[in-house]
Amino acid sequence: MLNILLQNTQDGVEGMSEGESVEKTLSIIELIFSGGVAGQVIIAVLFILLVGAIYIYFERIFAIKSASQVDANFMNQIKDHVTNGKIESAQLLCAQVNSPVSRLIGKGISRIGKPLADINTAIENAGRLEIYGLEKNVSVLATISGAAPMIGFLGTVIGMILAIFELANAGGSIQMDVLASGLYTAMTTTVAGLIVGIVAYMAYNHLVVKTDKVVYQMEANSLEFLDHLNEPT
Repeated sequence: MLNILLQNTQDGVEGMSEGESVEKTLSIIELIFSGGVAGQVIIAVLFILLVGAIYIYFERIFAIKSASQVDANFMNQIKDHVTNGKIESAQLLCAQVNSPVSRLIGKGISRIGKPLADINTAIENAGRLEIYGLEKNVSVLATISGAAPMIGFLGTVIGMILAIFELANAGGSIQMDVLASGLYTAMTTTVAGLIVGIVAYMAYNHLVVKTDKVVYQMEANSLEFLDHLNEPT
């Protein structure tokens, strides 16, 4: 009886060892390549979108950071030049600074002598052009944030179609390894699409916040300039 129990225990241990030996691990690379051609194509498209989103984000963030750097004493110097009638000196200072704020003020200085409404209109038109330049390619991020999950879901649908096709041709016997390729395509593309969409969405919103700060800075300095022109001499 004792020999039987020992033999059963040994068989159980061997069975556990065999079960552990067949345990499989799967890396991200293997998971992608296990998804079939359709899954690999969609993952490649999503990877290109991710690289594009990252490039646009960093290119815009550096451009916006550069545009927001204005000397705190800039407006005081402009006021002094305008008050003393040194219009050319004020325009030269604006050209040297070369920022959205300086270009707006420079546009207003070039209209000095005309009605205040005309100066305000000129500054507003120049401001629209500056905002358009700051928002360059930002809309592409919004498009990627919406399109990437949809592309991922497209891979999911393709993967499920492949899985159902394999089921239909299985002849009544269902084997998990037969369905694996379609299921891998379905799952990996969904995850990849959501990741790319989330990254692009967060990058887009961060750029919008940074752009709004620069626009506010432009508006504040423009109003300060117009108020100075409207002051009684």
